[in-house]
Amino acid sequence: MPMLLHIDSSPRAASVSSRLAAAFVEKWRQRNPLGKVVHHNTSLEGIPYLDEVAVEAFLTRPDELSEAQRKTVAYSDGLVNELLAADVLVIGVPMWNLSIPASLKAWIDMIVREGRTFEFAERGVEPLVPAGKKAYVFTARGGAYAAGLPFHELDQQEPYLRTILGLIGLTQIEFIHAERQSESPEAAADAYGRAQVSAEDLFA
Repeated sequence: MPMLLHIDSSPRAASVSSRLAAAFVEKWRQRNPLGKVVHHNTSLEGIPYLDEVAVEAFLTRPDELSEAQRKTVAYSDGLVNELLAADVLVIGVPMWNLSIPASLKAWIDMIVREGRTFEFAERGVEPLVPAGKKAYVFTARGGAYAAGLPFHELDQQEPYLRTILGLIGLTQIEFIHAERQSESPEAAADAYGRAQVSAEDLFA
């Protein structure tokens, strides 16, 4: 049975990135009627940020963990297991201050773990997430950051996500950007429509 892991990160009910991601997930459901979807909204669920307990827990042998550390590791393991079981990863993410919401970073910090999703080797970092998983990232941005535009070099969102997801083995990533969302209503609607078409094309 195929599985899709759907991660949202906007707290807004009218979120553009969430709407794009949800439309893709619905289309995937139609194509995979027996498939399973696991959904999290990192902002609404309060994914915990790394603290001293978590950092020490990830560095401590399993048989030496305190009760608090065991709970942290178990929570992280649950999120990692969802990722490892998924055939497809879908992320909805607004651009905040040129990058991503802190709550999405919190989820990333819980699933990017040495010994679970990557390991250090002589040649560098070795990913542990099985090859072949596809990832789709749907973003909403106030401005336009495409290559060749003045603000392109300010984009810390796509480069970061490509790098951190690639580190654990997720290299087949498609980005769909709904840009210009802080410009005129006409520009925002046009960009959103273009993003919808690009998302539909993923199923062509």
